[in-house]
Amino acid sequence: MKFSWIIFTVLLVCAYVYLDRQDTKVAAASGSPVTQGASGGTHRLAGSMQAKINYIEQNGSKAHPDQRPTVITEEEVNDYLASGQVKLPQGVNKVTLEGQSGHVNAFLVVDFDKIREGQNSSNPLLGLFTGVHNVKVETDAAGSGGMGKVHVNSVYLDGTEIPHMALEYFVEKYVTAKYPNIGMDSQFKLPDKIDTATVGYHKVTVTQK
Repeated sequence: MKFSWIIFTVLLVCAYVYLDRQDTKVAAASGSPVTQGASGGTHRLAGSMQAKINYIEQNGSKAHPDQRPTVITEEEVNDYLASGQVKLPQGVNKVTLEGQSGHVNAFLVVDFDKIREGQNSSNPLLGLFTGVHNVKVETDAAGSGGMGKVHVNSVYLDGTEIPHMALEYFVEKYVTAKYPNIGMDSQFKLPDKIDTATVGYHKVTVTQK
Protein backbone atom coordinates (compact mmCIF):
# COMPACT_ATOMS: atom_id res chain seq x y z
CA MET A 1 0.00 0.00 0.00
CA LYS A 2 1.02 3.57 -0.32
CA PHE A 3 1.39 6.46 2.05
CA SER A 4 -0.25 9.66 0.84
CA TRP A 5 2.52 11.76 2.43
CA ILE A 6 2.86 15.28 1.21
CA ILE A 7 3.89 18.45 2.81
CA PHE A 8 0.94 20.00 4.56
CA THR A 9 -1.77 17.56 3.69
CA VAL A 10 0.73 14.96 4.61
CA LEU A 11 0.01 15.77 8.15
CA LEU A 12 -3.60 15.14 7.68
CA VAL A 13 -3.27 12.02 5.74
CA CYS A 14 -0.55 11.45 8.21
CA ALA A 15 -3.39 10.95 10.56
CA TYR A 16 -4.01 7.90 8.50
CA VAL A 17 -0.48 6.67 8.82
CA TYR A 18 -2.04 3.42 9.83
CA LEU A 19 -4.49 3.43 6.96
CA ASP A 20 -2.44 4.44 4.00
CA ARG A 21 1.14 3.34 4.35
CA GLN A 22 4.33 4.15 2.58
CA ASP A 23 5.45 2.69 -0.74
CA THR A 24 7.95 0.47 1.03
CA LYS A 25 6.25 -1.71 3.62
CA VAL A 26 7.89 -2.04 6.98
CA ALA A 27 8.69 -5.61 7.89
CA ALA A 28 6.97 -6.80 11.04
CA ALA A 29 9.11 -7.42 14.10
CA SER A 30 8.97 -11.15 14.70
CA GLY A 31 7.65 -12.09 18.11
CA SER A 32 8.61 -8.82 19.79
CA PRO A 33 6.50 -5.74 20.58
CA VAL A 34 9.63 -3.61 20.66
CA THR A 35 10.65 -1.67 17.54
CA GLN A 36 14.23 -0.59 16.99
CA GLY A 37 14.49 3.07 15.97
CA ALA A 38 16.99 4.61 13.58
CA SER A 39 18.87 6.06 16.53
CA GLY A 40 19.18 2.66 18.19
CA GLY A 41 16.55 3.36 20.85
CA THR A 42 13.48 1.23 21.39
CA HIS A 43 9.91 2.27 20.66
CA ARG A 44 7.47 -0.07 22.40
CA LEU A 45 4.37 1.80 21.29
CA ALA A 46 5.69 1.76 17.72
CA GLY A 47 5.79 -2.02 18.02
CA SER A 48 2.14 -1.98 19.08
CA MET A 49 1.36 0.28 16.13
CA GLN A 50 3.12 -2.09 13.73
CA ALA A 51 1.13 -5.03 15.12
CA LYS A 52 -2.12 -3.16 14.45
CA ILE A 53 -0.99 -2.25 10.93
CA ASN A 54 -0.24 -5.92 10.30
CA TYR A 55 -3.63 -6.96 11.68
CA ILE A 56 -5.51 -4.43 9.52
CA GLU A 57 -3.68 -5.67 6.45
CA GLN A 58 -4.26 -9.34 7.25
CA ASN A 59 -7.91 -8.76 8.16
CA GLY A 60 -8.43 -6.86 4.92
CA SER A 61 -7.15 -9.80 2.89
CA LYS A 62 -10.05 -11.95 4.09
CA ALA A 63 -13.19 -12.41 2.00
CA HIS A 64 -15.21 -11.32 5.04
CA PRO A 65 -13.08 -9.23 7.42
CA ASP A 66 -13.75 -9.18 11.15
CA GLN A 67 -15.87 -6.05 11.65
CA ARG A 68 -14.82 -5.48 15.24
CA PRO A 69 -13.14 -2.05 15.52
CA THR A 70 -9.41 -1.53 15.81
CA VAL A 71 -8.50 1.41 18.05
CA ILE A 72 -5.18 3.14 17.44
CA THR A 73 -3.96 5.66 19.98
CA GLU A 74 -2.26 8.96 19.31
CA GLU A 75 0.71 7.80 21.38
CA GLU A 76 1.16 4.73 19.16
CA VAL A 77 1.05 6.80 15.98
CA ASN A 78 3.52 9.38 17.25
CA ASP A 79 5.95 6.78 18.57
CA TYR A 80 5.76 5.01 15.21
CA LEU A 81 6.58 8.27 13.44
CA ALA A 82 9.45 8.93 15.85
CA SER A 83 10.87 5.42 15.44
CA GLY A 84 12.37 6.24 12.05
CA GLN A 85 10.36 3.58 10.21
CA VAL A 86 8.40 6.14 8.20
CA LYS A 87 10.20 7.96 5.41
CA LEU A 88 9.12 11.58 5.62
CA PRO A 89 8.88 13.79 2.52
CA GLN A 90 11.92 15.88 1.61
CA GLY A 91 12.09 18.93 3.84
CA VAL A 92 9.86 17.50 6.59
CA ASN A 93 12.09 16.75 9.56
CA LYS A 94 9.63 15.85 12.29
CA VAL A 95 5.89 15.16 12.58
CA THR A 96 3.68 14.88 15.65
CA LEU A 97 -0.08 14.37 15.46
CA GLU A 98 -2.86 15.36 17.85
CA GLY A 99 -6.36 13.96 17.40
CA GLN A 100 -9.64 15.48 18.54
CA SER A 101 -13.20 14.63 17.57
CA GLY A 102 -13.19 14.81 13.77
CA HIS A 103 -10.03 16.94 13.74
CA VAL A 104 -6.31 16.31 13.41
CA ASN A 105 -3.63 18.85 14.29
CA ALA A 106 -0.17 18.17 12.91
CA PHE A 107 3.02 19.74 14.25
CA LEU A 108 6.04 19.67 11.95
CA VAL A 109 9.54 21.02 11.56
CA VAL A 110 9.83 21.97 7.89
CA ASP A 111 12.79 23.07 5.78
CA PHE A 112 11.05 24.97 2.98
CA ASP A 113 14.26 25.50 1.05
CA LYS A 114 14.54 21.73 0.58
CA ILE A 115 10.92 21.48 -0.48
CA ARG A 116 11.42 24.23 -3.06
CA GLU A 117 14.79 22.95 -4.19
CA GLY A 118 15.08 23.26 -7.96
CA GLN A 119 11.69 24.97 -8.21
CA ASN A 120 12.36 28.57 -7.25
CA SER A 121 9.79 31.27 -7.93
CA SER A 122 9.81 35.05 -7.70
CA ASN A 123 6.12 35.17 -6.77
CA PRO A 124 5.83 37.29 -3.59
CA LEU A 125 3.20 34.89 -2.22
CA LEU A 126 5.99 32.36 -1.69
CA GLY A 127 8.17 34.76 0.29
CA LEU A 128 6.99 33.22 3.57
CA PHE A 129 8.15 29.76 2.61
CA THR A 130 11.90 29.92 3.15
CA GLY A 131 14.17 28.54 5.84
CA VAL A 132 13.35 26.11 8.65
CA HIS A 133 10.18 26.69 10.66
CA ASN A 134 7.80 25.10 13.12
CA VAL A 135 4.53 24.44 11.32
CA LYS A 136 1.10 23.63 12.72
CA VAL A 137 -1.66 22.35 10.45
CA GLU A 138 -5.29 22.19 11.56
CA THR A 139 -7.50 19.81 9.59
CA ASP A 140 -10.81 18.00 9.51
CA ALA A 141 -10.29 14.30 8.86
CA ALA A 142 -12.71 11.40 8.53
CA GLY A 143 -13.24 8.12 6.71
CA SER A 144 -16.58 6.57 5.78
CA GLY A 145 -17.92 4.34 3.04
CA GLY A 146 -14.39 3.23 2.23
CA MET A 147 -13.23 6.77 1.44
CA GLY A 148 -10.98 9.10 3.44
CA LYS A 149 -11.42 12.87 3.38
CA VAL A 150 -9.10 15.56 4.71
CA HIS A 151 -9.70 19.31 4.63
CA VAL A 152 -7.01 21.81 5.63
CA ASN A 153 -8.56 24.54 7.76
CA SER A 154 -5.47 26.60 8.58
CA VAL A 155 -1.69 26.47 8.72
CA TYR A 156 0.53 28.37 11.16
CA LEU A 157 4.18 29.24 10.65
CA ASP A 158 6.00 29.82 13.95
CA GLY A 159 2.64 30.69 15.53
CA THR A 160 1.46 33.07 12.79
CA GLU A 161 -1.36 31.97 10.50
CA ILE A 162 -0.40 31.81 6.82
CA PRO A 163 -2.74 33.85 4.57
CA HIS A 164 -5.10 31.49 2.78
CA MET A 165 -4.15 32.77 -0.68
CA ALA A 166 -0.43 32.19 -0.09
CA LEU A 167 -1.10 28.73 1.34
CA GLU A 168 -3.26 27.71 -1.62
CA TYR A 169 -0.60 28.90 -4.06
CA PHE A 170 2.15 26.99 -2.27
CA VAL A 171 0.13 23.77 -2.11
CA GLU A 172 -0.86 24.05 -5.77
CA LYS A 173 2.72 24.68 -6.94
CA TYR A 174 4.68 22.28 -4.73
CA VAL A 175 2.16 19.62 -3.67
CA THR A 176 -0.72 19.23 -6.11
CA ALA A 177 1.61 19.64 -9.10
CA LYS A 178 3.41 16.48 -7.99
CA TYR A 179 0.49 14.65 -6.37
CA PRO A 180 -2.68 15.57 -8.32
CA ASN A 181 -5.06 14.02 -5.78
CA ILE A 182 -3.65 15.95 -2.83
CA GLY A 183 -4.44 19.55 -1.97
CA MET A 184 -6.34 21.73 0.47
CA ASP A 185 -9.11 19.17 0.12
CA SER A 186 -8.06 15.56 -0.37
CA GLN A 187 -10.13 12.45 -0.95
CA PHE A 188 -8.71 8.95 -1.28
CA LYS A 189 -9.81 5.32 -1.17
CA LEU A 190 -9.03 3.60 2.11
CA PRO A 191 -7.02 0.38 1.73
CA ASP A 192 -7.54 -3.09 3.22
CA LYS A 193 -11.34 -2.97 3.05
CA ILE A 194 -11.41 -0.22 5.67
CA ASP A 195 -14.97 1.09 5.82
CA THR A 196 -14.71 3.81 8.48
CA ALA A 197 -11.92 5.71 10.21
CA THR A 198 -13.25 7.89 13.00
CA VAL A 199 -10.93 10.41 14.64
CA GLY A 200 -11.70 10.75 18.34
CA TYR A 201 -9.97 12.29 21.33
CA HIS A 202 -6.33 11.18 20.96
CA LYS A 203 -7.31 8.07 19.00
CA VAL A 204 -8.72 6.80 15.72
CA THR A 205 -11.14 3.89 15.42
CA VAL A 206 -10.99 1.78 12.26
CA THR A 207 -13.61 -0.70 11.04
CA GLN A 208 -13.36 -3.05 8.07
CA LYS A 209 -15.94 -4.93 6.04
